[in-house]
Amino acid sequence: MLLNCHTYYSYKFGTLSIDELIDEAIGKGYNSLVMTDINNTSATIDFIRRCQGKDLRPIVGIDFRNGAQQQYIGIARNNSGFQKLNEHLTMHLHEDADFSERAPEMEDVYFIYPVGKVHPKLLRENEFVGVKPTQISKIFGDLRNFRDKLVVLPPVTFRNKRDFNIHRLLRTMDNNTLLSRLPKSEEASPDEIMFPQEKIREVFHDFPDIIENTQRLINSCSIHFAFKKNKNKKCFTASPEEDFELLTKLANDGLKYRFGNPSDVVVARMEKELQVIRQMDFAAYFLINWDLIEYARREGCYYVGRGSGANSMVAYLLRITDVDPIELDLYFERFINPSRKSPPDFDIDFASRDRDHITRYIFDRHGWDHTALVGTYITFQYKSVVRELGKVFGLPAHEIEKLQKLNSLNGIDDIGRLVLQYSKLIHGFPSHLSVHSSGILISEEPISAYSATIMPPKGFPTVHFSMLEAEDIGFAKFDILGQRGLSKIQDAIQLAQENAGVEIDIHDLKTFKEDQQIKELLKCGNTIGCFYVESPAMRMLLTKLEADDYLRLVAASSIIRPGVAQSGMMREYILRYRDRSRCVAAKAEAPELYKLLEETYGVMVYQEDVIKVAHLFAGLTLAEADILRRGMSWKFKQRNEFGKIKDKFFSNCAERGYALDLVKRVWEQIESFANYAFSKGHSASYAVESFQALFIKAYYPLEYIVATINNGGGFYRTELYVHEARMHGATIFPPCVNRSEKQTVIEGKVIHLGLGFLKSLETNTVNAILKERYRGGYFHSLQDFLERVPISLEQLSILIRVGAFNFTRKSKKELLWNAHFILSKSKKTTPERTLFKQKVKEFKIPELYYHPLENAYDEIELLGFPVTCSPFHLLENMQLPPTTAADLAFLINQNVAIIGSLVHVKRTRTNDGKTMSFGVFIDFKGHWIDTVQFPEIAARYPFSGGGCYLIKGKVVEEFGFLSIEAAEIYRLPNENMEEPSTRLKAPDKSRLLGANYVENV
Repeated sequence: MLLNCHTYYSYKFGTLSIDELIDEAIGKGYNSLVMTDINNTSATIDFIRRCQGKDLRPIVGIDFRNGAQQQYIGIARNNSGFQKLNEHLTMHLHEDADFSERAPEMEDVYFIYPVGKVHPKLLRENEFVGVKPTQISKIFGDLRNFRDKLVVLPPVTFRNKRDFNIHRLLRTMDNNTLLSRLPKSEEASPDEIMFPQEKIREVFHDFPDIIENTQRLINSCSIHFAFKKNKNKKCFTASPEEDFELLTKLANDGLKYRFGNPSDVVVARMEKELQVIRQMDFAAYFLINWDLIEYARREGCYYVGRGSGANSMVAYLLRITDVDPIELDLYFERFINPSRKSPPDFDIDFASRDRDHITRYIFDRHGWDHTALVGTYITFQYKSVVRELGKVFGLPAHEIEKLQKLNSLNGIDDIGRLVLQYSKLIHGFPSHLSVHSSGILISEEPISAYSATIMPPKGFPTVHFSMLEAEDIGFAKFDILGQRGLSKIQDAIQLAQENAGVEIDIHDLKTFKEDQQIKELLKCGNTIGCFYVESPAMRMLLTKLEADDYLRLVAASSIIRPGVAQSGMMREYILRYRDRSRCVAAKAEAPELYKLLEETYGVMVYQEDVIKVAHLFAGLTLAEADILRRGMSWKFKQRNEFGKIKDKFFSNCAERGYALDLVKRVWEQIESFANYAFSKGHSASYAVESFQALFIKAYYPLEYIVATINNGGGFYRTELYVHEARMHGATIFPPCVNRSEKQTVIEGKVIHLGLGFLKSLETNTVNAILKERYRGGYFHSLQDFLERVPISLEQLSILIRVGAFNFTRKSKKELLWNAHFILSKSKKTTPERTLFKQKVKEFKIPELYYHPLENAYDEIELLGFPVTCSPFHLLENMQLPPTTAADLAFLINQNVAIIGSLVHVKRTRTNDGKTMSFGVFIDFKGHWIDTVQFPEIAARYPFSGGGCYLIKGKVVEEFGFLSIEAAEIYRLPNENMEEPSTRLKAPDKSRLLGANYVENV
């Protein structure tokens, strides 16, 4: 009888999860259910999967609506009907078109109209009118002569009054209105609850023929999906046999490229992998990835293959990855093994600008009907729901902010109590569908066999389900990502060629790994701008590990991850690396465990370690071990299989005689980091990219830094990369209308910041300047510029104030005076080209007051940071402590006072919930100062924005890494420019950041 049931994937309408809907139906005596979410199929795959093994037969359809107004319900008789419904929905979603009042003619589908929508005599064979229990009287009226076209239709949207309230709040948020103003037409009827089957039959007991119609419709419907069976494109060539033949040939060709004369170990590993790939029917999957990167190389698109796919020798031979699995003893079974239920996936990073181009190639190559992006669900989060519900109830902003900070219901009024109570209930509901960061599906069957699709702004169809459902149904997704790190490397190579005249072979990893300059940068943490190794935490870790080689960097790439660090194993790894006697004690306590983890001193560092420990230490099967690894995700913890594996882990360890205390500690390690740690191959891929970046930074630092600036920086703000360029001898100029491009440019050691970095300068203005300069050459004066470039006074003022006309040798005030005189009376928006240029009268203006820091403050306003002076130059002329970062090595365990310009603050919570912080600064010579503020100090001396700070505290050293345990921190005041009488002496040059600041022209 349940022909129209909604889950909360009827976004901002439904209130029931899939499990709640199933449990409700079983509890009310139903053995079948038609799930029909509104204009959506997100829940379909998971609904069918979750009905397996339960006494409930799943039937699926779609509730087609224009807004909240129901047009008709489509119910799939079979898989073919479901595909047709998906195609119908997809067409309307892509075109953002309303549904007509009549459904299209469609085989293998039933359509049900609400009462009054279509007259029964106009219905086709597969169309019916649905009668709600509250509309029973209608049968005695207009419908009495068409009972063969009537079915029972009790809609299900909620379970009870509380759910109905949630529904109304969701509808109000969707309509962006007040609850008191929500139209009844925008909400469901309060009776859309699931009545027991007996109750429905009792209501319709006088109309057994209608009940029979309904039951006959339900009985004729059936839908089935083979879960965990490969749904990917089956063949890259004409057949699986040809696929494997081609894959084998490519792998053997790759042996010569990668190894020259390969060893028996290499060949054996390749042959073993090929057999597993053949057994698992993944040859086409490898070939599709190979074809993709072949196309990328032809197009000059730089890429890096990473993820667990880097554990594969075949992937290395096909050049999908650049990680040698023999060198690192990588565990292929982490990627593919015969017992593993989940499909594999490669992660391939491209330069950000190339990602859409590569994605379009995939769609064009494999067909738009068979290719789609993976979806993802954006869920409601508690604080954001509090904000939205506060608006729904009409609360002012300050009351909403107060509610967001409360942890209890004490001392608040009834409205506030309702907001908090319902915010907790709505927290976790799906809000809307979005696009997965990287996943692409290439299906053997049309995508519509599994889902409808949306069309996001970038123009690639996206399925309604997430990567979890994709994996359940049997898709191995292709992960295509855009990464700024690769864009930086690609641009830096081009800049090195243009500015230094050198060609860089960025794939010469063997040379990079042995390069002494790279090793020195790593060991000292001089890694600013370099992919994955520039953050303060990574700089600290590299210093403590003395990580001057590839293998150590591979380990560092994983142990820096949150789970490993938070479990305490990062510190333990460092301790065991620095003091090998600790390894002896660990080996004595658990020799079997230590043997598995000997390379990492008995510490679990990689995801493979979880598999090894679960499989070889605890005796789980490889399939169970992989469930354990993946099960640390909260999404998988909700699935029954995780709990079973956890129980088996403990019982197996008990049977093997391990001490319970040891087993608990091992389990805590697994649980604390398995969802965050990298696979070893993934870490190795990151390390490869880090080495490539480090090579360019070591030998062509200015070109690399300019590429970094042009690609949006990295971990830090643009200001720091400008500082880093200065530390490498560059002279930095603000944007210039004659020298700058849209992006930053370099010539020799001279860098001009890009016009595109001016915050308020419009893109059209930048384009107009560059177009005219390319056409007519450099501008000779302000008047020449204005005769050639259409520009408003406001936009011109921005250029003058930032110093873009410094080449004229006139002061900013004089230029602004002339700009106002020329443009304030002009009504022309576009310059007119004339045979004879009319000379503009020039005025001799009196000398105006100029403060030395005016340029700096203009630059801060327009660029976000000063260019022509250092942050220390802005300070009031006060007595500053002379201590520098270089002095700290000689002051260990002593109290110091030092001045630093704030670069970054990281806040974290201690085990007891208190907040502490780590501050990173640079001193007036441009070197790093690392500080830690423990909770009491962090509370007493909070950071108050960017600028220079006086830091007082104790110098401490741990494994060669110096930091200051702060006791006091004060933000220093900048110089006041308001009154000429307050003008101060220019600061001593020793206070400047580097030696190459540009003097004002």
